[in-house]
Amino acid sequence: MMQNYVFLPGNINICMNHYRLKDMPEKDRPYEKCLKNGPGCLSDAELLAVILRTGAKGITSIEMAKEILSNADVRSSLPGLHNMTVSELCRIKGVGKVKAVQIQCITELSRRIAKSCAGDGISFNRPEMIADYYMEDFRHLKQEHIMLLMFDTKCHLLREQMIAKGTADRCSVSPREIFSEALVHHAVCVVLIHNHPSGDCSPSEEDSLFTKRIREAGEMLEITLLDHIILGDKCYFSYRENNMI
Repeated sequence: MMQNYVFLPGNINICMNHYRLKDMPEKDRPYEKCLKNGPGCLSDAELLAVILRTGAKGITSIEMAKEILSNADVRSSLPGLHNMTVSELCRIKGVGKVKAVQIQCITELSRRIAKSCAGDGISFNRPEMIADYYMEDFRHLKQEHIMLLMFDTKCHLLREQMIAKGTADRCSVSPREIFSEALVHHAVCVVLIHNHPSGDCSPSEEDSLFTKRIREAGEMLEITLLDHIILGDKCYFSYRENNMI
C-alpha cells in the first residue's frame, strides 16, 4: 500500500501513517537527549515515548505518551499506569495490544525493581522495613487486600500469603482462616498487612477491633500476632510501633 509523506523544511520526511521519533528534530528526540544528558533529563512522557518507539497516524509517540498519562489514575499519572488494563490502554488512539503489553511489562518491571531494592537486607523485626518491602505490591491496588506473613521460632519468614480481597474500603477475614494457614505452616508468630486504597494509612475503628480479635484468638492458640501494618500511598501505620498491640 502506498504511504503518504509530508516534506518539511530541513529534509525531514514524516510518514503520515507512522510517526517515528527519528522524524523529529534532533534536539527534541528523547533518544538523543538521553544519550547526551542521561535519562534523568527526560520528562515522564518522553520516557514513555522511548518505550512506545513509534506513534500512529496523525500522532507522535510523545503525544501518545501524554495521552496515556492523562488517562492514568487522577492521583498521580505514573503510578496510575499500574492500574490500567490492556483494554483501557487500547482505547487510547494509536495504542494496540503490543504497545499495551509493553506498558504493562515496564510497569511490572519497575515494581519488581523497587521491591528488590527494598528487600536487600530486610529485617522482619522492623515494621518500617516490612512496609518498604511490600509497599509496591499494595499501593497501586484498587481494593483492600490482606496478606499474612508467617514466622518460625527464630522469626524467619516461612511463607507469605494473600488471604483476602475486599472492596475499595473494606476487607474481612475470620480468625479461623488466618490461623488455619498459620497452623498448616507451623508458624509461631504472624504479621498482618493490609492496604488502604485511599492512600491514607490511618487505622479505622474497624481495623482496631479486627486487630484485637486476631490478637486474642492467637493467644488462645499460642500464635503471637507481632504486628498489623496498614499501607497507604508511600506511608504506613504499625500497631506495634504505636504500642497498640
